[in-house]
Amino acid sequence: MASKSSEKFIRDLFTLAEIEINGSRPWDIQVHNPNFYTRVLSGGSLAFGESYMDAWWDCEVLDKMICRMLHANLTEKLKLSFKLLWHHLRARLINLQKTSRAYDIGKRHYDIGNDLFICMLDKLMNYSCAYWRNANDLDSAQLAKLDLICRKVKLGKGMHVLDIGCGWGSFARYAVENHNVKVTGITVSSEQQKLARQLCNGLDIKIELMDYRDLSQSFDSIVSIGMFEHVGYKNYHTYFKVADSCLKPGGHFLLHTIGNNYSVKSTDPWIDKYIFPNSQLPSAQQITNAYEGIFKLEDWHNIGFNYDKTLMAWHQRFNACWHNLKDKYSERFRRMWNFYLLSSAGSFRSGKNQVWQIVFSKIKSKEPYESVR
Repeated sequence: MASKSSEKFIRDLFTLAEIEINGSRPWDIQVHNPNFYTRVLSGGSLAFGESYMDAWWDCEVLDKMICRMLHANLTEKLKLSFKLLWHHLRARLINLQKTSRAYDIGKRHYDIGNDLFICMLDKLMNYSCAYWRNANDLDSAQLAKLDLICRKVKLGKGMHVLDIGCGWGSFARYAVENHNVKVTGITVSSEQQKLARQLCNGLDIKIELMDYRDLSQSFDSIVSIGMFEHVGYKNYHTYFKVADSCLKPGGHFLLHTIGNNYSVKSTDPWIDKYIFPNSQLPSAQQITNAYEGIFKLEDWHNIGFNYDKTLMAWHQRFNACWHNLKDKYSERFRRMWNFYLLSSAGSFRSGKNQVWQIVFSKIKSKEPYESVR
């Protein structure tokens, strides 16, 4: 498509979301490179994110702009190039999260640098949605989330708890120090394991570099906080079977995951390429189909509205300490990371994505369970 017709198409498209190219409102896009229009038209959401990384355009409040785009369903209106069609087809043909690929996400995202995550996250280093119900700052909101999870799985003295996808050990430390339990955490990130072991030193905590499919031990309770997004729809059933085999009778399993309003089999190509390779957000239907016949559902709690505020707090903290990071990370990385945080915030604000805390018990469990909030 010629450049003028491309520009008209993109301008008209954004008008559907009340976004004006080179307009005066905070959510309007300021285009710096005239090739922006043909690039986005041919490359869709991948090109849109990459052109921002390359400083071809800016937006004063990118999160609000993304929220408007999603409300207007603009990404679905951009045509798919052959490259993007292959991205979606590949996710259907190949098990992108098979055992041999299990550690890819650790190397390509969580191993980026502990200095980055220390700057961005709360004191305990939680890298998942906080719970702002009665909290005024990130630290207290993350503590509230950990407290909520501990109450939901009914932690008690002497219990042995499994944390699938333990990150830097935030849940493990909180649970051991506040509920007198012991925790085994597993991660696929060597950098997470290294720092988590330092932070958990002296506590009854083991941090192992391990794929969930290699688990064989039994535990009194299981939690998995922000890891299920890396499992993939081809492996959901296996994941629940593994969790069931590890959970002792009478125990509870809490799954904390981002959820999608629709069943999909691939992720956004920009997110896949730059942030979370081989990731996929599950739908409620995909989850229920996968655990049917394995677990009994006890509770399903949507806390997704809290993630917008969490992401904006991470964005503020990341930029506040950029002066300590800029010698190691490039300006293009800074723009990439900001696009990731702000577009994610806009996504949750639009209601496109949710955050679910789901509590399961063994399918033959006869003990009553009362929901906790």
